[in-house]
Amino acid sequence: MAHPGFFQRQASARRNTSLLVFLFLTAVALITLAVCLVGYFVTRSESSALAFHNWLLSNHGLWTAVAVVTLIITGSLVRWADLAGGGTRVAKMVGARPIDPDTRDGDERKLRNIVEEMAIASGVPVPELYIMDNETGINAFVAGYTPGEAVMVVTHGAITQLNRDELQGVVGHEFSHIFNGDMRLNVRLIALLAGILMIGQIGGFLLRVSFFSSHRSSRSSRDSRGQAAMGLIGIALLVIGYVGVFFGRLIQAAVSRQREMLADASSVQFTRNPEGIAGALFKIGLKGGYLDTTSHASDMNHMCFGESARMKFTSLLASHPPIEQRINSIQPGMLARLRSRLRDTEPRADLRSATATKRPAPASGFSEAVAEIYSPLSRKSTSPLASASAVRPIGSKLSERVGTVTSQGEDFAVRLLSRLPATFRSLLYTRAGAVQLCYALLISELSRDQQHERMELIPPHPILGSEPGLLEKLVPALKTIGEGVRFPALELAMPALRKLDPEERQGLMSNVQKLVAADHRVSLFELALTSFLSRHLGADASREIPVRYRGYRPVMPALQRLLSLLARAGSSSSTDAEKLYMEAMAGFVDTQNSRQPVLEKVTMRQLREALKTLNGLSPLLKPAIIDACGHCITHDGKIEVREYELMRLVADQMDCPMPPLTA
Repeated sequence: MAHPGFFQRQASARRNTSLLVFLFLTAVALITLAVCLVGYFVTRSESSALAFHNWLLSNHGLWTAVAVVTLIITGSLVRWADLAGGGTRVAKMVGARPIDPDTRDGDERKLRNIVEEMAIASGVPVPELYIMDNETGINAFVAGYTPGEAVMVVTHGAITQLNRDELQGVVGHEFSHIFNGDMRLNVRLIALLAGILMIGQIGGFLLRVSFFSSHRSSRSSRDSRGQAAMGLIGIALLVIGYVGVFFGRLIQAAVSRQREMLADASSVQFTRNPEGIAGALFKIGLKGGYLDTTSHASDMNHMCFGESARMKFTSLLASHPPIEQRINSIQPGMLARLRSRLRDTEPRADLRSATATKRPAPASGFSEAVAEIYSPLSRKSTSPLASASAVRPIGSKLSERVGTVTSQGEDFAVRLLSRLPATFRSLLYTRAGAVQLCYALLISELSRDQQHERMELIPPHPILGSEPGLLEKLVPALKTIGEGVRFPALELAMPALRKLDPEERQGLMSNVQKLVAADHRVSLFELALTSFLSRHLGADASREIPVRYRGYRPVMPALQRLLSLLARAGSSSSTDAEKLYMEAMAGFVDTQNSRQPVLEKVTMRQLREALKTLNGLSPLLKPAIIDACGHCITHDGKIEVREYELMRLVADQMDCPMPPLTA
């Protein structure tokens, strides 16, 4: 069985959302029936002649059911609104602190370097990093609604107890969740569980009130019957609450286990080092990954790299497969090697806590997929730093590269980061430096007089205004390193840009538009830059784009505009453009019987509208479009800078992470 690709996993995540809604509604119905059963017995003296099914239709039954459903939905909506802040809100909820991008702590710098390398190699903005300082267990999770505003949280135990390869395996696992659309599902699951657990919390409150009242009125028996009734109702609701907890954990397990196995496989694919993630899992088995300093450990269980909360019936309710199964699925025999290695280095270590005694067979197809993915590749390349203009391997499809990390992309990221001047890189971690980078990208090719003239268009502002001192450090570095650094630098700067408040974000995009419009023409890079900032910093940056189209017919005008522009960008004559356009369109229409001529002109506004329309396609329909675009820019065996920038624009606007197109 082949390892599922990015688009298949995206479609699966959307199906899981539907499954989540179904399971939630089922749990609500069962909890409502259970509470109604309690209400039936409490009011039985008043309606003793009614059977339970008749009582449900009485005023007592209907009002009880409405009250329960209202409480559950209200609890979920309140938590949903509370988590509207996305990944940052989740990180703060568990008490994590942001890692200073320019940190001097060696372990934190190790984590940041790994994350930045993987972000550049995969073509996504760098996630904002948080650490749980007081957690000694080994764990991590990502949270957010879109890859552009993802947050990665790691425990102190993870960065101090894992070596670089093991930490890279964990980061690769979490990046898989970013690509696959799991983050949005995970955050929504927290909100839905909050509603399911609401009844149990009310039961506990009634029980405490009853206990407290009984102590205060112990000398009087007038209210003893009411207190006893309140106590019994509280106990009943508390029991029902635990039923809700049971259903909540079942839902977590139902939507989480298979995704964890796929993320493990993706981590091996990204890092090309199965021992990295296997070693991290083995250490979790030995030392644990439980979150002991936050009350939200059980809420976060389905989000974390390993189990974050202790629970009964682990085999049934655990959100993750057993550690032993995960390790053996990564590579058969890996667990035995890790045990032997630990026995040789720590002969007195207790191995029983690492794994269960029973050894299950690997998940179907998983090991074979990993075997195909992993081979003894050279970890480092001796080729020089690749620019954006590079040859793509013959026969490969661009859609197969989306949402993954290749060895070439990782080597490109390592070499690029090593070539960035320390001052340049440090500036990207500050709000002021990240803002000036956006300006520098637009003026770096101009003369000094023209640069000064353009920057006079920017109005004064403490953060958004022109900073000549910072530009003097950024512009020369951009010229020295070359055009290949432009998008990676933007990705490195995204954590700082996301710290701008909404008004500052809008002001930045307005200033960028002024610089773009200054020469009364828009280059492809300028279009890509403005579209990138709008997509990741705009008011709807965290909004999920719903599926509007499940076929190509409704989007044919948008497809015609996009492929017309790409065919003209990828050819030198109108005849070649016509031929290339017909080849690209052949996968969507019968070019022999349906005349779809190449468009002579496509405006930038039309291109933006076309990409917005195409992003509404089902995930399984997007690969053909990516491949058609790839055919246009690679038909001659090379990718020019303008072609690469156009491809990055297309991929970014369609929510398809595109790795660097390196040699």
